[in-house]
Amino acid sequence: MAKTAGIVVIGNEILSGKVQDVNAAYLARELRLLGVDVQKISVITDDVEIIAAEVSAFSRQFDLVFTSGGVGPTHDDVTIEGIARGFGRRVIRHPELEHLLRSRYGGNLNEARLKLTEVPEGATLASEEGIWFPAVTIENVYIFPGIPDLLRQKFELIKERFRDQPYFLRKVYVKENEGNIAAWLHELLHELPDLLLGSYPDMHNPHYKVMLTLESKDEGYVQAALDRLLALLPQGSIHQVD
Repeated sequence: MAKTAGIVVIGNEILSGKVQDVNAAYLARELRLLGVDVQKISVITDDVEIIAAEVSAFSRQFDLVFTSGGVGPTHDDVTIEGIARGFGRRVIRHPELEHLLRSRYGGNLNEARLKLTEVPEGATLASEEGIWFPAVTIENVYIFPGIPDLLRQKFELIKERFRDQPYFLRKVYVKENEGNIAAWLHELLHELPDLLLGSYPDMHNPHYKVMLTLESKDEGYVQAALDRLLALLPQGSIHQVD
């Protein structure tokens, strides 16, 4: 069984359309490459009770949980408080984070910046060489900032700890409409029910109309599915196989 994951994106700016979220797509893509099965993505408001309920529910449901947003120094950054409440913990200042900030800012360290040292009681720091300010983790929840560059920097440095058995992927680009090949796809899944089969129409590509993806953690299973699919599809309907 693959490791499972859920992603919780936190921010009124996402829900109001002021800012377009890119973090969930990035995390989902990177986790897939690591062999992790992302099963749910949620976007929620900056509300302590909603954060508490959603993150604690995700923590029970999935092996790994990643949150994005709401960990800055301003009034609407309430993710830490929400996650702490969800686990029944107090919010405390982490001494190592406070030391890092005092070393960096010296006399310019104000109360707003000190908010960045707050963590749920019992939290640990996910730190690797190259991270000056670690990511915070509690139980199976990894707490990331909402700024895309910062999230990516932190994730890149700790991502190997999430690696699982990889997915094997093949892609088939078909020149037929999706409706014309649906019956063969159903037949393929009937014969190979554990195959992860995706069908993605492209209305603007001049060379093909549908991209099919075949995935499994068993490389031989994917190859068998590919061979069977190529046998099922009409001759001349394949544009490309990757």
